[in-house]
Amino acid sequence: MRSQLRLDLIGFAFIAPWLIGFLGFIIGPMIASLYFSFTNYDLLSAPSWIGLDNYINMFTNDDRFWKAIRVTLIFVFGSVPLKLAFALFVAMLFNTKRRGVGVYRTLYYVPSILGGSVAIAVVWKQLFGSDGAVNDILAIFGIPTTSWVTSPDFALSTLILLVIWQFGSPMLIFLAGLKAIPFELYEAASVDGANPFLQFIKITLPMLSPVIFFNLVMQTIQGFMAFTQSFLITNGGPMDNTLFYAVYLYEKAFAHFDMGYASALAWILLIICGLFTAFIFRTAKSWVHYESEGGN
Repeated sequence: MRSQLRLDLIGFAFIAPWLIGFLGFIIGPMIASLYFSFTNYDLLSAPSWIGLDNYINMFTNDDRFWKAIRVTLIFVFGSVPLKLAFALFVAMLFNTKRRGVGVYRTLYYVPSILGGSVAIAVVWKQLFGSDGAVNDILAIFGIPTTSWVTSPDFALSTLILLVIWQFGSPMLIFLAGLKAIPFELYEAASVDGANPFLQFIKITLPMLSPVIFFNLVMQTIQGFMAFTQSFLITNGGPMDNTLFYAVYLYEKAFAHFDMGYASALAWILLIICGLFTAFIFRTAKSWVHYESEGGN
């Protein structure tokens, strides 16, 4: 028993830095924010307990809260499927042994490294501005131009396009999944007369479904937490048409110093992400196929 206890203590000693960080920087702030969500707290004075008032006001009197919910849902449902579809398409193009394909993989991954940065957001704003390169190209073909990032009709679409452009991370994951599919399956399907489309439907998608599931969960959560694109490019405008939920939360916390209300917003966001993730896990039984399950 002493030997086992000694081994356990050694193990805890090795993971102590992680445990301290987890408790101090994740669990601790989460508990604090849960408490603040039931208080009126402005950082300058002590928090005062108000019960469920923040949540009641959020759902009954805050029109911008519902606007942020609507905009974020449109953003998630518009960007995630297109991003994953484009990432899978490019991954299939790169799943070859052609010369120089490794260089192209690296180049196509670069936008995912830089896409969330401040510099890229500023560049994107300039590209789609009234005097940007996009309008210059459209003018050559006589197409009417506009300031895409300040137009109520196109601002959100511009941000969705930026997210789709950052497809490199899911592309690499798809590529790894494609390489794990035995090539013999495609050879057998070809002998049986299956065309490339049928091979994609009957072999690629079922075999790749666990990878699609992983990418779908991760990209959905990232979509709900999107912040940089809206904050730097449009600042939630015009007319709150790009008011992402995270931007509204930030505005309440650091512009209005309403930390209690912002904490309540954060917990609602956590619940929303949890519900969507649970829904994806629930439906996964009908479309995700694992080899360990014997194809069921």
